[in-house]
Amino acid sequence: MTGRSTPHRSLKQRLADGEQLRGALLRLPSETLVEMAGVAGLDYVVIDCEHGPADTVLLQHHLTAAAAHGIDVLVRVGSAEPALALRCLDLGAAGLIHPHVDSREDARRAVAASHYPPWGERGFATYSRAGLFGTVTATDHVAASRGTLVVTMIETRRACDDADAIAGTDGVDAVLVGPSDLAADCGFPEPGVLDGLIARAHDAARANKRAVMTIVPSLDAARAAERQGAQLIVYNMAHVLVYTLRSLAAPGRASVTEDPV
Repeated sequence: MTGRSTPHRSLKQRLADGEQLRGALLRLPSETLVEMAGVAGLDYVVIDCEHGPADTVLLQHHLTAAAAHGIDVLVRVGSAEPALALRCLDLGAAGLIHPHVDSREDARRAVAASHYPPWGERGFATYSRAGLFGTVTATDHVAASRGTLVVTMIETRRACDDADAIAGTDGVDAVLVGPSDLAADCGFPEPGVLDGLIARAHDAARANKRAVMTIVPSLDAARAAERQGAQLIVYNMAHVLVYTLRSLAAPGRASVTEDPV
């Protein structure tokens, strides 16, 4: 968002500086969880409008709560939803996660929906919340929009095969593998098969100097992902909360089934 009263380094800038950032994936409509994430010191939250509610009024409430606590918001939109992408960015999202990017052309469309011309095709407006309701200049608003983070999700074997082209697309900042969709696309193969495909996508991201984003169910998994070079760690809060509640209800009870994305 443009015109903050204090200097704010975007997630994009922080990644470029080599930082490893931690966030929380929220599918439950709750401004309180957003506030708690900010108070706890997380770097960002992901609001899931693909598998969660895509209500932009609720999203604005989440963004307002996040701004009050200095925490950035990424929004996962649905597949090929430029209209929703536009609304999310106008409301002040720091970036977008685009699911089911299977090719370079898909990646180009994701970038186009995320940026103003000449980088993309996003409809221009300064009177949105992101433009402080028309109180910033067009030049400043465009400059601020360059900090929009674009994350492409690789979720099929085809996408893994084309991972280098996807990650190498101008304007892509990070790559996130969706292991659940990837497993379904491959017919739920042995874990080793998925591990190889995921490694291929991550290698392509690093080769193209893009950040790797990983969704994890626990602190131990986060540390392991960071050791492997992931720069964007996202805690699956549905898993964290359910596991915590189950452990409180019956200490020692087995973990819930992991479904990270």
